[in-house]
Amino acid sequence: MTRTIELIFDFVSPNAYLVWRPLHELAARQGAQIRITPTFLGGMHKLTGNAPPFIRDAEVKGKNAYAALEMQRFIARHGLSAFRMNPKFPFNSVNLLRMLVSLQDDDQIRFIDAMTPAIWEKGLDVSDAAAVTAVLTEAGFDAETLHARTQDAVIKQSLIENTERAVERGVFGIPTFFVGPEMFFGKERLGQVEEMLENS
Repeated sequence: MTRTIELIFDFVSPNAYLVWRPLHELAARQGAQIRITPTFLGGMHKLTGNAPPFIRDAEVKGKNAYAALEMQRFIARHGLSAFRMNPKFPFNSVNLLRMLVSLQDDDQIRFIDAMTPAIWEKGLDVSDAAAVTAVLTEAGFDAETLHARTQDAVIKQSLIENTERAVERGVFGIPTFFVGPEMFFGKERLGQVEEMLENS
């Protein structure tokens, strides 16, 4: 039976981008499958009372500087030197998430594979529909159909429910992983995720 890593995911999180390739490498080593649960981080923050670290920790002397140091260490360790902070960060990711909700399995993986480097390496403005269309078309998606799905009431509700269910399960930030019932938060927990898979 294939073991599964569930990834609670939102494009707006730079850490979700940073963990994406290392997570695939981990899954390949462990013979595990990645399952995506698109979740709106902004909605999650409202439901949990959480906030982005750069806001939440702004008044804590040294904390954001240390977080930046740890990010650079992670980037160096995993060879993610193409990463650039998106100039529009924090941006509204809801339409991309609705597109992602409308896809299944391998298509979700392909969608993230296409969008994350565009956002976090090339500075894509996700509010520019034409620019998003260009990325999707190059990746082989029917961009017109995906844009239309962002206004589908069922898809909108699915994203809302994903977000609410994630919070009910204890999720408060992204990236979060589940291996069975066990939850792990943050890119720094990849070692613990792998250990759980090795022992399962």
